[in-house]
Amino acid sequence: MKAMVLKSIISLSEKRTSLELTDLPMPILQEHDILVKVSACGVCHTELDEIEGRTPPSKFPIVLGHQVIGHVEKGGSRAGRFKAGDRVGIGWIHSACGKCKFCRNGMENLCDDFKATGRDVNGGYAEYTAVSENFAYPVPAVFSDSEAAPLLCAGAVGYRSLRLAGVVDGDNIGLTGFGASGHLVLKMARYQYPRAKIFVFSRTEGELRFAEELGAVWAGGMEERSPEKLRAIIDTTPAWGPIIESLRNIEKGGRLVINAIRKEDADKDSLLGLDYPRDLWMEKEIKSVANVTRQDVEAFLQMAAKIPIRPEIQEYRLEDANLALLELKERKIRGAKVLRIG
Repeated sequence: MKAMVLKSIISLSEKRTSLELTDLPMPILQEHDILVKVSACGVCHTELDEIEGRTPPSKFPIVLGHQVIGHVEKGGSRAGRFKAGDRVGIGWIHSACGKCKFCRNGMENLCDDFKATGRDVNGGYAEYTAVSENFAYPVPAVFSDSEAAPLLCAGAVGYRSLRLAGVVDGDNIGLTGFGASGHLVLKMARYQYPRAKIFVFSRTEGELRFAEELGAVWAGGMEERSPEKLRAIIDTTPAWGPIIESLRNIEKGGRLVINAIRKEDADKDSLLGLDYPRDLWMEKEIKSVANVTRQDVEAFLQMAAKIPIRPEIQEYRLEDANLALLELKERKIRGAKVLRIG
């Protein structure tokens, strides 16, 4: 099978090509696995973190990609949840132990044995991939393959972020950064909290105008003060600096939710600008989002189909994965990027 493969950690600022088109053997199925013929795979900022070593893969070579849509080709000897031809999705959570206190209490995203698709096992930048049937999801028919792909991570982790924000209808909600996850959070926030006002902060004029098109009441730069204080802000940026700026826009008792697996190191010193009484006092909170659970993915897919949420997408061939990744690195973004495969 054809796959785009990462063979080592590199700096994308120094090298424009990070993945190599390679022929790989077909996946070997375990007894509960399903073999999936991939039709689409979303491109996520986490792939940049893997390529540049902020969340390094556990093996090399590795096939990236954790927003996977495809059709079941066959199952292992004890797989029976899906039949051949069924359309399924695969997200960031590839497996967890199922036994620890976190797994037993619905927090498998915190499991010490958490395995990530496209980081710890081969993912969806390929013609085929394999996963346990227990970590695959039926995909609602309302979505095309390319529309469904970003829902598996950008949508699901956005859903978890919004839930952890602890907002109610009528609150002021902020979104810092407005890429794949941010634009989906705005759509679901408008559905869940129709009386809420949504404020968007971004570095690019294109993202600010896009946010206004989708219903933001205000859109401004990262360092601007919002016209009203915000109950919660969800930060989807790869940088440290927006954390400080966000805290200054949050009201007393408000919450900042950081929706990022890693932050880039370039501006980490900006955290030294944190002024406790000005930025964090008055019972403000900072909460991180760690991965997603299966329940997050399943619940979000059902909600997305009901609304329905239709992601803005840009499509690329599998062979053009490096171009999609470079554009993501350079913030050339409108919605979500998706590889079409096959």
